[in-house]
Amino acid sequence: MLGCLLACSAHAEDASPSSSLLRNWAQWRGPLATGVAPHANPPVEWSEKKNVRWKVELPGKGHSSPIIFGDRVYVMAAAPFGEAQTAVHDSAPGVHDSVPVTHRHQYMVMALSRTDGRIVWKKVVREEWPHEGGHTTGSQVSNSATTDGELIYAFFGSRGLYCLDTNGAVKWQADLGKMQTLHAHGEGSSPVLHGDTLIVNWDHEGQSFLYAFDKRTGKQRWKVARDEITSWSTPLVIEHAGKVQVIVSATKRVRGYDLTTGKELWECDGLTDNVVASPVHWRDLIIAGNSYYKQAMVAIRLAGAQGDISSTTNVAWRLNRMTPYVPSPLLYDDTLYHLRHNQNVLVRLDPATGQLRGELLRLDGIRDFIFASPVGAAGRIYVTGRDGATVVLRHDEKNSTLSVNQLDDSFSASAALVDRELYLRGERFLYCIAEK
Repeated sequence: MLGCLLACSAHAEDASPSSSLLRNWAQWRGPLATGVAPHANPPVEWSEKKNVRWKVELPGKGHSSPIIFGDRVYVMAAAPFGEAQTAVHDSAPGVHDSVPVTHRHQYMVMALSRTDGRIVWKKVVREEWPHEGGHTTGSQVSNSATTDGELIYAFFGSRGLYCLDTNGAVKWQADLGKMQTLHAHGEGSSPVLHGDTLIVNWDHEGQSFLYAFDKRTGKQRWKVARDEITSWSTPLVIEHAGKVQVIVSATKRVRGYDLTTGKELWECDGLTDNVVASPVHWRDLIIAGNSYYKQAMVAIRLAGAQGDISSTTNVAWRLNRMTPYVPSPLLYDDTLYHLRHNQNVLVRLDPATGQLRGELLRLDGIRDFIFASPVGAAGRIYVTGRDGATVVLRHDEKNSTLSVNQLDDSFSASAALVDRELYLRGERFLYCIAEK
């Protein structure tokens, strides 16, 4: 099951190489929730005229990442339809840089063929007028789907949670209400599977919750209130000392919950407002970070963690500079990579100590903000900017640049890596990058 992989170490050799899940990209941040595809070997070089197996125009704008299982690629999208109406502007406190709403939207899940990009099916699960326009750099669908190969789970936030089969039929759905995000900037946390449990985080400016559902029936197993404001991070499910925990990174606290009961096990302070980046698990540590008004990163030692551990030896290290904002960290072997804020500057850390490994590395070739999280495979690191450029670097001590690749689109969704392919979801197109 997918959760069994999440409970494994971030090192690929610690997991069974025969597992089909390790060879797919079935969830946000890949099979190990680290950004690494342990069996992929995608191209190093590409352009609009080189190593593009196919390129498919998508309906509407969406920053959710594609997921891949078997011969299918699954994508979520939100497409405006009908005649334009008088623009409605968000009215939440602190609104800025928001997009006025002018159309009703169709919220959909699509399945495409990995071979040629053909749309196998498209299922519209909801039609409505968005109650928030979101930030100018955001989208109506920034949550990514997840799958166990038999069922697909798509969380559209205020538009509901849906379980579909591989033919596009809706098996069950749940309406969790309406989110009121900070500054009306939209929604983005993705669902997570572990065994037969589906986890959904619901942090917003109203009462926040963490939910657990039976993946087959949609029956709510538990619902835990959270003393939190809006966060966009995706929960992380790990196993420690024989107990499976759900880790949620947010503004007031990073918290660990018992997967079976929803009971809070421990909490730790240290982050700041607007938590977007998802945490990672390395050996006995949970590492979470963010950057907004202030910069913060904390490494939490799980052994003996109980109650409020903020001022205990369970805090292995803290960092207050050079921390990530929107892109989540990449944990590759024994190195933690992340972008400084959203900039084209790569930070390399020792996850055990938080100490820098070498100088900050400027990613020449990317000239815009970076919202996509870095990914890794075959001893390489891939970092994609909003300007359509992807820098490929070696995963070694020097991290020298192997290539800079340019496409005619803007990318905020994180890449997905499977076999000898790399999938990039842009503002307009979905690309399959593969050597011909």
